[in-house]
Amino acid sequence: MISRRAREIGSFLAMELLDKARQLEAAGRDIVHMELGEPDRPPPPEVVDAAYSALEEGYSTYTPTQGIAELREAIARFYQREYGVSVSPGRIIVTMGVSPALFLVFGALLETGDEVLIHEPYYPPYPQCVRFMGGRVRCVKLDPGAGFPIDAERLLTEVNADTRVILVNSPSNPTGMMADREALKAVVDAGKMIVSDEIYHRITYGTGAASMLEFTDDCFVLNGFSKVYGMTGWRLGWIICPERFAAPLHRIHQNFFLSANSFVQRAGVSALDGPQAYVDETLEIYDRRRRYLIGELGRLGWRLASEPQGAFYLLADVSSTGMDGMTLAERLLDEAGVAVTPGVDFGEIATNFIRFSYATAIERIEEGVRRIEGWLR
Repeated sequence: MISRRAREIGSFLAMELLDKARQLEAAGRDIVHMELGEPDRPPPPEVVDAAYSALEEGYSTYTPTQGIAELREAIARFYQREYGVSVSPGRIIVTMGVSPALFLVFGALLETGDEVLIHEPYYPPYPQCVRFMGGRVRCVKLDPGAGFPIDAERLLTEVNADTRVILVNSPSNPTGMMADREALKAVVDAGKMIVSDEIYHRITYGTGAASMLEFTDDCFVLNGFSKVYGMTGWRLGWIICPERFAAPLHRIHQNFFLSANSFVQRAGVSALDGPQAYVDETLEIYDRRRRYLIGELGRLGWRLASEPQGAFYLLADVSSTGMDGMTLAERLLDEAGVAVTPGVDFGEIATNFIRFSYATAIERIEEGVRRIEGWLR
């Protein structure tokens, strides 16, 4: 018999749409991909070279479960450099991306029935992971009329004695909205355990994102290499945890994941310690795409939830079409050859929205806009 947790876990609609898009491509269709947060730029050349060199030097074995010392030390240097905070390498667990990091953190934190507070719209695997680990999810619906800002006051009014964890994602997927410093401090002052997903840090337009570690050490911070360095398929991330959680996280990681890939960890050292011009250039490219897409979607009459402050997504209200986001996304893929993500993937509050990713080449984004405009006509 299939387990209850396996029966109840929902689909990740963005990945389902990708599968369908790949099937259409295999049948000869040309599809414009704006459904995934998949950076189109390859990783920095020096990072690729570091991975090759590591393989040639024999780095193809297991590493210590917590990650190689060189990478954990590089991560600690990054936090000192970027945020001015001191992090002991002993509090760092290197993971195969942020998704396994969520599994580890909630595995270490949650007893059956523990409540996790999440702001909605949210990254789809958050509630799935919490429920899979036996926790309960309570969503705090952000204000669509104001563009879904990460509103600490709204979030904290929902905190009660049953709340075990508050999960914050800033900059947010799918809106690109950021919590300001005052909001993050207010969340800390609530006195609950905090899990802060900071995977889109450094992809910001204007003000940089503040790390939760600037306000407390008693939190879990998740980050990785996928988005900033174009290393999605390399599967490399990290957890910074309170010191008392380092040993249990180590044991869980030992039993379920063993370690992250050894040669990829060496490449991660090169990414963090090497030249950062790649990051600056990528941000300029994203910003040009962001401004183009904001203008074009407005011209098509689709109201944006917000002008994104970070990440590489736009959440657009498509209720003017008379269709919900799921129906529109399916029709755009089938009839126009444009793949986007339906808003309902990010929570019920976003049912009438679709998410565009501008992590793809500007020429393809322009082609996608042409196809959508033609289809609407």
